[in-house]
Amino acid sequence: MNTNIHLRLLFAFSALFATDSPFTATARADVKLPAFFSDHMVLQRDLPAPVWGNAAPGEKVAVTFAGQSATTTADASGRWLIKLTPLPASATPQILTVRGSSTVTVNDVLVGDVWLASGQSNMDSPMSSGSAAQALPEATDPLIRFFKVTKSVAAEPQSDLKGKWELSTPEAAKNFSAVAYFFAKEIRRTQNVPVAVFNDAWGGTPIKTWMSVESLRSGSGPVLAKTLAEWETAFAQHLSVKDKPELMTAYYADMKDWETNVQPVIKAAKAAGKPAPADARPEPVQPDPIAMPSASKRPSTPSISYNAMIAPLVPYGLRGVLWYQGEADASRGLDYRDLFPALIKGWRAAWGQGDLPFLYVQLPSNGKDTVPVAAQSNTIPWLREAQASALSLPATGMAVTLEIGDPDNVHPDNKVHTGHRLALVAREKVYGEKVVGSGPLYRDHSIVGGTVRVRLTGIGGGLVVGSAPWRPAGVQPLPVDKLLGFYIAGADQKWVEAEARIEGDSVVISSPAVSSPVAARYGWAASPHVNLYNREGLAAAPFRTDAADR
Repeated sequence: MNTNIHLRLLFAFSALFATDSPFTATARADVKLPAFFSDHMVLQRDLPAPVWGNAAPGEKVAVTFAGQSATTTADASGRWLIKLTPLPASATPQILTVRGSSTVTVNDVLVGDVWLASGQSNMDSPMSSGSAAQALPEATDPLIRFFKVTKSVAAEPQSDLKGKWELSTPEAAKNFSAVAYFFAKEIRRTQNVPVAVFNDAWGGTPIKTWMSVESLRSGSGPVLAKTLAEWETAFAQHLSVKDKPELMTAYYADMKDWETNVQPVIKAAKAAGKPAPADARPEPVQPDPIAMPSASKRPSTPSISYNAMIAPLVPYGLRGVLWYQGEADASRGLDYRDLFPALIKGWRAAWGQGDLPFLYVQLPSNGKDTVPVAAQSNTIPWLREAQASALSLPATGMAVTLEIGDPDNVHPDNKVHTGHRLALVAREKVYGEKVVGSGPLYRDHSIVGGTVRVRLTGIGGGLVVGSAPWRPAGVQPLPVDKLLGFYIAGADQKWVEAEARIEGDSVVISSPAVSSPVAARYGWAASPHVNLYNREGLAAAPFRTDAADR
């Protein structure tokens, strides 16, 4: 990417937010760095390492690190960017120095692999929660480092954010993303390099809040157009509120009163199993759709999470992205087909690292439905299908977690397994190890007589009937003497539970109740009973052969 264009993207719109920025006019004589260029940071190995910040306009800036020294001149706005030549991995602490009219020294800098972990609550869930806490006593490793990004929103791309680097210790790791920690631990062990993670997630956030406006504008189709229009409407309302600060002042006062006098009454009624009092007024509506949401809400406006929590990191050198999100979009599975690939392309365009590896978790079981849902339902099976379809993009990988979810809890207590499966994907697709990185995936199918034969890829050592490595309390193990989760239908589209048998790289599906099948499905429900694996113990992804509405 052209350096000038990259700089403009990196610091776009920052003048509008000068009062919130660390790069204010009163401090421009001093060299300033974003928060993540700080003690204990890790630079990405084997790639040009961008370092950037702010200084006085026209000021010469020099960056020195690991025997390299490079200089540049701050532009008319005081912004500058230097790219160090690719560095080999190093676990030896070094000092990064930035000199201008003042000097900034960053201590204990390592070189290794840097991952950006983003999404919603299952990615944000900390090590202190659930069974993950059992791993805390063994969490001391100074070569695993996390930067937990402070939750925030913004109307336009920001140039900095809040947070700090922490070395992995039993105390510090309590706040690390459990999924990302278990991933990082396995990558540290297998690659023998320092591993750093930007812990950048927020529970309850739909995918649209993490998408750049540019990704909405550059895409096509009604879903992206609708989402862009939603942002434009919200942005116009935001501007109108900025001109009337008394509206937000009144809202905050009203919200404080509601939280003090109304919310406790509603909570008490709910705890007692009673409806809220008829005279309990609803929570006040925030007049600015781009402002920080109340404690009971989550960002819902397109791009505002991206602007505040992702854009400031561009173009920090990364090994790849880890993504665990979709629960908030479970009722918009069809829309996810367009939104998810647009997000991936948008982040890649912003970073300018080509096909930046993008690895993600396909949503696990959650909900009561155990059999195929209606053909046109816009529900979680369609969202899982949308996630799987993103594998058509280069340098993507999917960790299947279908069978290790919890029907009664959207936050399954299985983070160690999820982190392990993500790490396997990375080891195969990013690090080039000769490991089986994922479970079986649908390839194609044929219908012969009364059977549907489905061929699969990712079979590793072969297809087998297997069992989940974890199950929630109260859920009984499934039988291991026959395949489960397969359904078949004739032209009437009435789904019937089917018999299935393994033949080489295929599964042959049939039912005496359907003499002329037209389609088959596997795992096509919110919480299906499934047990198809490869010999490496990795679960098959759900699929359907009926593609009329793909």
